[in-house]
Amino acid sequence: MRYAQGSGLTPEEQQQRERLRLEAAGRFARGDRTEAVARDLGVTARSVRRWRRAWEQGGVDALRSSGPASVERLSPEQWELLERELRRGPRAHGFDDEFHGWSLQRVSLLIARMFEVGYTAQGVWKLLRRHGWTAQVPVEPAGEGGEEPVTVWKNEVWPPERQPRHTWAPPIEAPDTTSSRE
Repeated sequence: MRYAQGSGLTPEEQQQRERLRLEAAGRFARGDRTEAVARDLGVTARSVRRWRRAWEQGGVDALRSSGPASVERLSPEQWELLERELRRGPRAHGFDDEFHGWSLQRVSLLIARMFEVGYTAQGVWKLLRRHGWTAQVPVEPAGEGGEEPVTVWKNEVWPPERQPRHTWAPPIEAPDTTSSRE
């Protein structure tokens, strides 16, 4: 998983990542090779090389977590209220199509309506992730509506109509193989 420092990681995940970096620092001090550290810690060699450069320039403190990359703009009370409203589902807030559920844009709009606080889609993703919410978790258990909604979804919603992709290059014309040689 690619990530920037603190981007959407829960506090527990940030602590785990910091523990890995600090363990790597101990291994660097012992002179362990990058590949061995990466293998033993279950991370990429590229991450270990980046950590090693930071360690060489700033010591162990350079590998400590600086906390979340962004400050949460909702108070704990506001988050509790938002979470209750999210659990009520999108229909309770005027989103009437049952097949789409909550999207990042819808949650952003709900936050703006409730608290007059603006969040980007990326900011909403980080906010939800920090609080343990994950993508594609249905509000209601699947299968409650029978086979008809599933069939409608398969036939009408997925896959969406797609336009052909446009490329910067002209299409390659196949050679004419219909003419015969005499």
